[in-house]
Amino acid sequence: MSIPKTMKLVDGEKGNLIQITSLNLDGVMRRRLLDLGFVAGAIVEVIRKSPLGDPIAFRVSQTTIALRKEESSRIEGVLMTDGE
Repeated sequence: MSIPKTMKLVDGEKGNLIQITSLNLDGVMRRRLLDLGFVAGAIVEVIRKSPLGDPIAFRVSQTTIALRKEESSRIEGVLMTDGE
């Protein structure tokens, strides 16, 4: 059994599924992301990265949202592998 790989959303590659473990954001942005489904335990799919890597499109809870590096670097999770 392998140890899950902890990573920040900003480091995800297209097609990765990441289970959120923590949001290190405050204020309005934290509230907005929580309302959209970026909560601990949620599975986030990396949909698309722009050519320069900013912003990045994610899908969570049937919602697609583009986040800047500033926000996505403050959300941590575990990379899901096939069969999980």
